[in-house]
Amino acid sequence: MDVRQLRYFIAVAEQLNFTEAAKTLYVAQPAVSQQIAYLEKKLGVQLFIRSKHSVELTHAGTVFLKDAREIVQRLDASIETVRQAEEGLVGTINIGLLSVSVRTFLPLVVRSFRKKYPNINIHFAFYNVGQINQKLENDEIDLAFTLSHGLGSMPGIACKKLWSQPYCVIMPHDHPLAANTLLRLEQLAQEPFVMLDRAQSPQGYDHILALCAKKGFSPTIVSHASRIDAVMLIVDAGIGITIQSRHVQMYATPTLRLVDLEGDDYEVDVVASWKEQTANRSVSLFLEEVEQTLGESK
Repeated sequence: MDVRQLRYFIAVAEQLNFTEAAKTLYVAQPAVSQQIAYLEKKLGVQLFIRSKHSVELTHAGTVFLKDAREIVQRLDASIETVRQAEEGLVGTINIGLLSVSVRTFLPLVVRSFRKKYPNINIHFAFYNVGQINQKLENDEIDLAFTLSHGLGSMPGIACKKLWSQPYCVIMPHDHPLAANTLLRLEQLAQEPFVMLDRAQSPQGYDHILALCAKKGFSPTIVSHASRIDAVMLIVDAGIGITIQSRHVQMYATPTLRLVDLEGDDYEVDVVASWKEQTANRSVSLFLEEVEQTLGESK
């Protein structure tokens, strides 16, 4: 039994006329009669009562019609689902992101995307920069919203710049430098530094040290922390200052002061990143939505 025989059977059952059924199927009438005969032989039952002037369903045919319609409908639905999956219209996107870098931007993208593509599921997980880079490389996430640290040296990873984020100095509000609107990096040469653990963002950690080295000093690091909110707490306690991208300002308390660094070298890109050879076609649809949202926000 094949689906063609089921379709022929349904057409005849609905038309109760072999000739009219053949017209709806765009085939010759003998082909329909032949396939119905094959189907009855396979089932071992008579599906139609035929006469010169009429065609009627048998009791067995009436029962079989319901099942035949369900089978064909399920098959058609499965075929459509497979086609949509091939086009990326059905599936799942696993997204990794920093907790605050796109907090105001991403919900707008997701809302619009879900209206257009309700059959694509989106799963989010929060990681630090180092974890995001590793999970991208290992195909554990499909797409990431992160900082550009280290991505340029990762083969096979594509990036789209969303915007630039300046670095700033974070210090207690009563720090002697807190009244400045801008600071030169060399002004911090004698300051104690609080750093996010290198394991959390190796490239970002090394980048800060490299910036300091270009200004002729190596920062005196007095404390490390494994979480950015812990870094902010240590700074707030007066133990030292820190340099971070401004995306962390959502963690800042009223007793902290954020001062931008003077110069064009002190910024990092907020990016969307993904595997260039990703097999997940839904990723390109999501990136199109990102592009559109960025355009509308300009």
